[in-house]
Amino acid sequence: MADFALLHDYLIPISKADLNNEQEYDGYQIGAICDCYEEGNIPDLDAADIILIGASEERGYGPGRKGPDAADAVRREFFSLYYWHKEVKIADVGNLRPGIALTDTYAGLKTILSELINSSKTVIILGGSHDLTYAQYKAYATQKYVIEATVADALIDLKEESTIPADSFLMEMFTEQPNYIRHYNHLGFQSFFVHPRMLETLDKLRFDCYRLGKVRENMDEMEPVLRNTDMLSLDINIIRNSDAPANTLSPNGLAGDEACMLSRYAGMSARLSSFGIYGYRPEKDKNHLTAKQISQMMWYFMDGVAIRNKEALLQDREAFWEFNIVCGDIETVFLKSKKTGRWWMQMPGKEFLPCAYNDYLMASNNEIPERWLRHQERM
Repeated sequence: MADFALLHDYLIPISKADLNNEQEYDGYQIGAICDCYEEGNIPDLDAADIILIGASEERGYGPGRKGPDAADAVRREFFSLYYWHKEVKIADVGNLRPGIALTDTYAGLKTILSELINSSKTVIILGGSHDLTYAQYKAYATQKYVIEATVADALIDLKEESTIPADSFLMEMFTEQPNYIRHYNHLGFQSFFVHPRMLETLDKLRFDCYRLGKVRENMDEMEPVLRNTDMLSLDINIIRNSDAPANTLSPNGLAGDEACMLSRYAGMSARLSSFGIYGYRPEKDKNHLTAKQISQMMWYFMDGVAIRNKEALLQDREAFWEFNIVCGDIETVFLKSKKTGRWWMQMPGKEFLPCAYNDYLMASNNEIPERWLRHQERM
């Protein structure tokens, strides 16, 4: 059970009235049904499936950085959307109180996330600078949870020589001992921003990196990646400037609907317990379009959670079609869900690994799927 009393000192309440210009929300809008931490109201966290927290800390971009409140800008758009998923309950614990130092903010976010994750809640972090991903990871590490982490980012923030935390936080995540990252995926990097040797290093660690073109070429291939993920961190620089004007890094990136699809896949993952959305700078936005984009990604995340809640357990074989395949000297089993159409393949250790339809087609043609090979290498 999530104990709000343990979190209270780290949080600042929000005001629905301020977010909606002193107007009442329509009864079918998300703002009307979201149980928020406001003056005079403590949210019922035990009843919630998804919990929102704002963390607009920006000092990770450099000393003295403090822009407009990004979390409230996104809330304003999200709360105005209509609520279609009555089986998915949402609570909002307000905004993280910034620490005296950046490390204090990390500690506060880590504490809050640890409590919520331990209570089997799924948390959306409306963040500031991307280095808050480190605090997101520490929420698992301090509990000694060995996890699979996924980052969606046009850059790979692994610049060891940089003094800017937002440019180098992955180095701390990868090198800290003891380490609790079982596997790491990087989605949507743009090759011209990434040093080739950086990719070579990640490949030697058996981490999986998917360039932007690969992600866009077949979005369905990303669903199994996210299905196996415990924490997802997304920088809005992965979305092209025309769809997210606050992203001034590159004109290229995912289309807005593709980012919504990734968010939906993330929501469908029964393992995923935290989803951080970072890098939104309201002062760079145009007509609130990036805030609208993020709010719609959150809506599709909810849509994914609704699907997740309907999926059968793998032990319930009546809920799956079963395909026995012989691929070379390997005999294996593929499962396809009758409810969601998702696929799994059985590994030599008899565990089932999330996969895509294309993996089944390759095995049927006597080709060992790359997903199988990469998993076996890591084992």
